[in-house]
Amino acid sequence: MEHDVIWRPQPRQLAFMSRFEDEALYGGAAGGGKSDALVIEATRQVHISHYKALILRKTYPQLAELIEKSQRYYPLAFPEARYNASEHAWRFPSGAKIIFGSMQHTGDKLRYQGQAYDMIAFDELTHFTYEEYVYLQSRNRPNGPGTRCYMRSTANPGGIGHGWVKERFITAAEPMKTIWESVQVRMPSGQTMTKYRSRIFVPSSVFDNAILLQNDPDYLTKLAAMPEAERKALLYGDWDSYSGQYFTEWRDKPEHYNDRQWTHVIEPFEIPAGWRIYRSFDWGYNKPFSCGWWAVDHDGVVYRILELYGCTGTPNEGVRWNAPQVFEEIHRIETEHQWLKGKSITGVADPAIFASDGGESIAETASKYRVYFSPGDHQRIPGWMQMHYRLAFDGNGFPMMYVFKNCKAFIRTVPTLIYDEHKVEDLDTEGEDHVADEARYFCMSRPIKPRRAQIPDAFETNPMRLFLDVKKEDVQYTARPRIEFGEVKS
Repeated sequence: MEHDVIWRPQPRQLAFMSRFEDEALYGGAAGGGKSDALVIEATRQVHISHYKALILRKTYPQLAELIEKSQRYYPLAFPEARYNASEHAWRFPSGAKIIFGSMQHTGDKLRYQGQAYDMIAFDELTHFTYEEYVYLQSRNRPNGPGTRCYMRSTANPGGIGHGWVKERFITAAEPMKTIWESVQVRMPSGQTMTKYRSRIFVPSSVFDNAILLQNDPDYLTKLAAMPEAERKALLYGDWDSYSGQYFTEWRDKPEHYNDRQWTHVIEPFEIPAGWRIYRSFDWGYNKPFSCGWWAVDHDGVVYRILELYGCTGTPNEGVRWNAPQVFEEIHRIETEHQWLKGKSITGVADPAIFASDGGESIAETASKYRVYFSPGDHQRIPGWMQMHYRLAFDGNGFPMMYVFKNCKAFIRTVPTLIYDEHKVEDLDTEGEDHVADEARYFCMSRPIKPRRAQIPDAFETNPMRLFLDVKKEDVQYTARPRIEFGEVKS
């Protein structure tokens, strides 16, 4: 009956909680009722005795709000449920458990080694690395028969995991469209089987939270009054602009790929014969190596024309090529590619590759393949400033650095880098910064003076651009003993 309902999902929460996919990301902007949805979703299977759920935040203090929400809802819906503060866990009458956990450092993932969780939820997923998420995904398995195993997450733009979350959920497909990923599994018999996993992005914003707007009509004003980057991210769910973004100048506007105004990404073109060619390099083995080729026109404007990025396809995971493999491939590209063959190429690299440690240095190995480098200037802050200077637009919308649209690694990783919380002028090295490092070495080899930056008014975000239309309904909130979920649709 109506008077028994203690919580009912609003339309967009219902859309999230009704999904069948193995993984779902909810949010993209502030105020969409994300935390409520996670806390309630975790209780869906607590009637099963062996069910166990895990709700994660990056640090334990950040769990306080989620735990408070659980203490508000769970006792009303499950009067015999008990919370153990030392274990940060709820035990339900059936024996089921919901655990609140944290993973401040990547090594903390080992605390969950050997555990099984039928449902795993990440609150603010962009605060986690891909490595952490995937490891916990391996813990998403049944504790017994009859449970459904799945993962649910919420997020706003920004944070150390912004890049991989955006790639996995936001740019992989349109909102509300299921993404299917096939995985090949080799059985002990030698037979190969194809398995499938599904995921989806369910967008939400304060515009979808009628209860919040009713209780706090000024919340919209608070979000709208924030600085531009925060406003675009938290009010409108813009994943290209967010608090903490290091290279805020970055713009990727396909409609300007040909006229080259107000965009850094452009269409490739044939490199004129008189332009100088440079190569920049950052070594990596466990982590990706990065090699970029640059053309410089007669006005000093630089163009990233090609790149070789040693990544497996998993964010920030190196292909583990040894030095001969790397430089043999670089030499092959430079002797075969039409933009490079026959050209004089100036190389600059991380000074660390010149260290010999009693043996042959990486730079010496490179020279055996006729790939030559000079030590780059390793100063971080001046190097980042050189990149800022080149990315800045002049009054007519033209920068001093362009990136050909085929340079996918630069386009994917550099715009997602964020500031270091402890070194306020530096970027966070926990991010996938290998392309940025080699680009920095190149920029320091051709330093320029700053120009006055210009940001076009035309980039103001359309408030409803990222959201699906949802009919607003008046939702009544009453503290009575029943929770409504909505049916999961297959």
